[in-house]
Amino acid sequence: MRRLIGALLGALLLAGPAAAQPQAPAAAPAPASARWVMATPYAEANYHTRNIRAFIEDMEKSTAGRVGVQLHVNASLLPLPQIKRAAQTGQVQLGEVLLSAFGNEDPFFDVDSVPFLADTWEGAAALHQASLPFIQQRFERTGLRLLYMVNWTSQGFYTRTPLTDVETLRGSRFRVFNVLTTRFAELLGATPVTVQVAEIPQAFATNVVNVMFTSAPTGVDTSAWDFARHFTDVGGMRTRNAIFVNARAFNALSQADQQAVLQAAARAQVRGLDFARQAEEEMLGRLRSRGMEVAQANPVLLGQLRAIGARQTEEWAQRAGPEGPRMLARYRELMGR
Repeated sequence: MRRLIGALLGALLLAGPAAAQPQAPAAAPAPASARWVMATPYAEANYHTRNIRAFIEDMEKSTAGRVGVQLHVNASLLPLPQIKRAAQTGQVQLGEVLLSAFGNEDPFFDVDSVPFLADTWEGAAALHQASLPFIQQRFERTGLRLLYMVNWTSQGFYTRTPLTDVETLRGSRFRVFNVLTTRFAELLGATPVTVQVAEIPQAFATNVVNVMFTSAPTGVDTSAWDFARHFTDVGGMRTRNAIFVNARAFNALSQADQQAVLQAAARAQVRGLDFARQAEEEMLGRLRSRGMEVAQANPVLLGQLRAIGARQTEEWAQRAGPEGPRMLARYRELMGR
């Protein structure tokens, strides 16, 4: 290397004054661009996916195209259980998951699935505020950066016959999607069966399941009117989807682009909540328009369900360790309880 540098200097000296003419300043290097891949398990028309499309557009515009994202929807690239791990390893850079599906990794991931702990929009907001720092820390430990979270709408039971009390559910094959809904099914006397969203219609068609507890938007996405006649809205919970980025990919961006991504994520958080509130009524209307009977739970049924929820709240606090009761105390403080 030294010989090469010496030879070049010698050539410049031998070339004389003509070689010493001032040169135009070199153009500044173009900012590095990032081309990311994102996986989501949800359908194109779902409000979570529409919010992600808006987030991507906002992010690309805010970074002047230096960050681009190719989105794969409806579990077309990866099924939900594999998305978080794929983002950790860099197989994809961005992902969206139902956070509570990973409650077996950490109890804080499924706290919003504790039945009837936070079953109103006010409660969902307070639980989000109380649990957010704990969830952010857990993402950071696994090489991910949490960007934003958006709630699902209220939950209800999809059944073939009217639901009057918990005895109606005893012995049913109950579709579940995380640790807490599995426990919920057990306490109801039902048999829990894990089924991902994309597989729900086939599971009902083959009688693998005959009852599910989920939101109205999921019912619309899966054409629930083809396999269920009744939707009994109980509130229950408003679980959250988490949208996250591989930390190394994020840290490779310039400081300006990192801030642009975070600001776009903050706007997506607010917009997603608006979408969720709108979807709660719109999707119930869609179910009705397809001939489903949509009803509110009667007081007897609600009382039985709340008793199960209180038991599951206690079980969650024990499973979560010392941080669990601290988080719940903060939540109750925010709720004025």
